Amino acid sequence: MNYFKGKNKEFSFRDLIYKALIFIGTVGVIVYFLPRDGKFNYQFDIDKPWKYGQLMATFDFPIYKDDQVVKKEQDSILASFQPYFQLDKSTGKEALKKLKNDYQTHLRDILPSSDYIRHIEKILSEVYRAGILSTEELARLHKDSTSAVMVIDDKLANQRSIDKLYSVKQAYAYLLTADTIHYRPNILRQCSLNEYLSPNLTYDARRTETAKEEILDNYSWANGIVLSGQKIIDRGEIVSRETYNILESLRKESIQRSESIGQKQLMLAGQILYVGIFILCFMLYLDLFRKDYYNRKGNLALLFTLIMFYCVVTAVMVTNNIFNVYIIPYAMLPVIIRVFLDSRTAFLTQVVTILICSICLRYPHEFILLQLTAGLVAIFSLRELSQRSQLFRTAILVILTYAAVYFAFELITENDLSKLNGSMYTYFVINGVLLLFTYPLLFLVEKTFGFTSNVTLVELSNINNSLLRRMSETVPGTFQHSMQVANLAAEAANRIGANSQLVRTGALYHDIGKMENPAFFTENQSGGVNPHKNLGYEQSAQVVIGHVTDGLKLAEKNNLPKVIKDFITTHHGRGKTKYFYISWKNEHPGEEPDNGSFTYPGPNPFSKEQAILMMADSVEAASRSLPEYTEESISNLVDKIIDSQVEEGYFRECPVTFKDIATVKAVFKEKLKTIYHTRISYPELKKQDL
Repeated sequence: MNYFKGKNKEFSFRDLIYKALIFIGTVGVIVYFLPRDGKFNYQFDIDKPWKYGQLMATFDFPIYKDDQVVKKEQDSILASFQPYFQLDKSTGKEALKKLKNDYQTHLRDILPSSDYIRHIEKILSEVYRAGILSTEELARLHKDSTSAVMVIDDKLANQRSIDKLYSVKQAYAYLLTADTIHYRPNILRQCSLNEYLSPNLTYDARRTETAKEEILDNYSWANGIVLSGQKIIDRGEIVSRETYNILESLRKESIQRSESIGQKQLMLAGQILYVGIFILCFMLYLDLFRKDYYNRKGNLALLFTLIMFYCVVTAVMVTNNIFNVYIIPYAMLPVIIRVFLDSRTAFLTQVVTILICSICLRYPHEFILLQLTAGLVAIFSLRELSQRSQLFRTAILVILTYAAVYFAFELITENDLSKLNGSMYTYFVINGVLLLFTYPLLFLVEKTFGFTSNVTLVELSNINNSLLRRMSETVPGTFQHSMQVANLAAEAANRIGANSQLVRTGALYHDIGKMENPAFFTENQSGGVNPHKNLGYEQSAQVVIGHVTDGLKLAEKNNLPKVIKDFITTHHGRGKTKYFYISWKNEHPGEEPDNGSFTYPGPNPFSKEQAILMMADSVEAASRSLPEYTEESISNLVDKIIDSQVEEGYFRECPVTFKDIATVKAVFKEKLKTIYHTRISYPELKKQDL
């Protein structure tokens, strides 16, 4: 006893660790991808009503000037700004030195007198003292309407007018025309004076930018301040130009504050807390109301994988500004969960996912409104997915729901129909088209998480598939029996709220093992040949019991899903082959047989559908041996068989109630009477004494 307790404790501890890892992993992955840049989650325009509640300032912030005003004022300030140029004295010295050397070599022969060379030296010195700029640089200064520059000479900056500066071309012209009375230009041209002219003023970008920054640092970006606790705007008020500037200032300040390291850490902590609360609440829901899902790893994996997938995709699209999040088919999430699990869990998963995704968006209110409404419509329109046309209908309804709700939302918030956002309706159509991909994705989900959808069950129940067709040819009696059991079980499942498609498909395959030894089962025997006559009771029992193990082998070979295999193993449960067991006891009075030789391997049914199949299988088989089909005989047969199964404890491990069993009995009686066309028993005429 202590061993099992210890084992249970160990199992519970491992289970707790597994769920804790799921919680931490889900929260960690989602938060990792969530954007942490500043968001100002309000939409507003000038001369439009404020559509949110009262907005109060939660901190002091300046009222920034409008961008156009800022640009105009800064341009005005910079219009009188004087850029900085560095004066290079060595350029002039080198030019004069070259001039003297050239005079000694060849200019002496060109110039008529030494007065010319002294004149050239004088003008060159004058030009270099004033400053020479490149032609392009001077043209740029004139284009920028710069009237003066600051010339740095020996670390001292002096202001010089643009008009007093020379370009190389202007300096050359000045050399030729400075004194035309005493010095003839045609003689000066022969001296190649342009060789002695080079720019000695170079633009100092670093000093200029520093000076600009100093000027702009003193510029006032704000023209007022809003104090913490001050009302900014209330619902329904028109956004004026002044209020618009205040709201824009609040947006800028909020983003700037969020960019600090401390603010980012607070935002990260808030995101962890926010996501953690919702994931924890979802796990508590599963623990309290869906214990079967909570204890099955495949269910947990599916639910939390879907939540993480949608949250991560939304966060990545918002962070990287990829398309629009309204093209994401969020309604696919509840559809997938509804197909494999149930509607309530599907909707709650949708709620948790949408609320987490909404913190990525600037306008979360309309996002939540649209997605939850579309999710509800998707769940209601797709109770059981068995045909592709159902999914097409759901996609159309989801598109119409998106369009109708968004249109209503715009009518509430807009006062001009011409300003309706038409692009949103295009996103809704794309969303609906992507929703159609749910059908092929179901196959991937089935294989990944070990589920079986109604689509697969419908495909398996097609009697034209290879295994069922082979069954109809090899064991026609068993095939007809399976068809009758499927009809009985499906009707009963519908009445008690079980999965009718599941039990129908399970019923078609529950006896496939009989194909290995067809002649050993009475429904397939013909001509009065019974091979059991040559076998002992234990051997006959083992052959009959073997149809369960043979059925499992065939199921494995044909890749049948686990839920169908469970019907094969549980349709007899841990019951006995009563015919051979009782026959053996009758021949061996006072002796006890080897119970294992006459007992099916089981297990007993552990779901409503398996319990229904066990009852339907036994009742249908026994009904074939009735000597007459009357209302009374059928009723007694159904009561006797099912009551004995209850007494023997076959249904202790499945969630079936006495009320369910009573309903199943009533269905079987009704269906069997219809099948065998029962009529009332006519009273016999009593003989009268003469």
